Amino acid sequence: MFKIRYMLVSLLILLTACSMAPRYKRPEMPVPENLPSSPVSEEAGAVSEIGWRDFLKDEKLVKVTEIALENNRDLRVAALNVERIQALYRVQRANLLPGIDATGYSRKEKVPPAVSGDPEPRIDEYYSAGLGVASWEFELFGRVRSLNKAALQRYFSTREGFRGAKLSLVAQTAVAFYTLAADRENLALAESTLETRKQALELMQRRYDIGLASEIALNQARASFESARVQAAFYRTAATQDKNALDVVAGTILPPELLPDDISSLTLPGEVFPGSSSEILLTRPDIMEAEHVLMSANASIGAARAAFFPFIGITTSFGSATSELSGLFESGTGTWLFSSGINLPIFDFGKRWNQLKASKVDKKIATAQYEKAIQTAFREVADALAQKETVDEQIDAQEKLVSASAETARLADLRYQSGIDGYLSVLDAQRSLYAAKQQQISARLLKICNQVTLYKALGGGAD
Repeated sequence: MFKIRYMLVSLLILLTACSMAPRYKRPEMPVPENLPSSPVSEEAGAVSEIGWRDFLKDEKLVKVTEIALENNRDLRVAALNVERIQALYRVQRANLLPGIDATGYSRKEKVPPAVSGDPEPRIDEYYSAGLGVASWEFELFGRVRSLNKAALQRYFSTREGFRGAKLSLVAQTAVAFYTLAADRENLALAESTLETRKQALELMQRRYDIGLASEIALNQARASFESARVQAAFYRTAATQDKNALDVVAGTILPPELLPDDISSLTLPGEVFPGSSSEILLTRPDIMEAEHVLMSANASIGAARAAFFPFIGITTSFGSATSELSGLFESGTGTWLFSSGINLPIFDFGKRWNQLKASKVDKKIATAQYEKAIQTAFREVADALAQKETVDEQIDAQEKLVSASAETARLADLRYQSGIDGYLSVLDAQRSLYAAKQQQISARLLKICNQVTLYKALGGGAD
């Protein structure tokens, strides 16, 4: 008899621990095993070990990013969504254990003589109070546990979504910050050029007044001055709009002391070296988010399968009951109840079959989305690495172009002062120099944005 009981208890434990969900297996990566060739460095650590403060480095930018992480409304919504999903998971997890409720009940009923058989109507009273478990589902085939696992994976997915939103905000803040710095540097260049051309126009006007310059040369100087005015106005607008954009990202109006003056005065972000293996992409928040969605769909299949099998519902209670309220808790009023029932689905017009089919389709959809997330990540990293290979060469060439253009402008001015060339050659040389300096600022901004993009594309680091 003891052996039979032992076997029954063991079987019951096994049944409560079983799961109908298929064994999860991570899909193969639908991209090459290795990333495109990129520079390596023995001093560079893994991207996952580089915190955003260590990556950004510039003190002003770090403070602005901290303000953005504290005040940005999109990130705040993402954080609240994590709290919401966590609460829903705890609701689902609570179904694993029975809930105990306190109950109170009273009934008063008039029973007529035709029913009671008494000569006079009778008043029946009934009072009860107790504690009990109402309709707790006893786990046999893991339906509730599968639902619990699915809810847990949805919570993990939302948490990775928040981490991805945080990383995106860090990158967005850095790009907005350096874009403002670049446009302020362009504005300073445009205003300096405007002042130079204003002086040149005034000088040309005096030369024209005394007959040493032609009207064509005067109009050329005036056109050059007005062109500089257009550029200065354009960059004043651009710098103001950049400031407004940075304030929106930060979620508040930033104080002037935290704003950049130009790129030259800022500390540039650190270098990022991803290595060669594509597996580094698996730590990206969006890919981990997609994988947790896939794991949740896999667990949901287990719940759909378990719905085909019987489940046991248990209801229990104990307390006291009496016909008089004043004697509710006196000796001899104790009462208890235990009831159980088994539910075995037989025919439900294909409802459970279609639920199982839908859960399997959901898993296929989640698999496709997971694979697409990996392909998108590979493309982003490959594009950033392709740009990284040439951006330093572009900056070097641009610096040499600025030097050559500056020397050309100097010689053109000497030739004009000597009467060898006309003023048009001076204007052409000045326009080329101005354009070269603008492109130099753009190239430096491009390198910074490339470093930030690569850091984000590789999943960033811990906070």
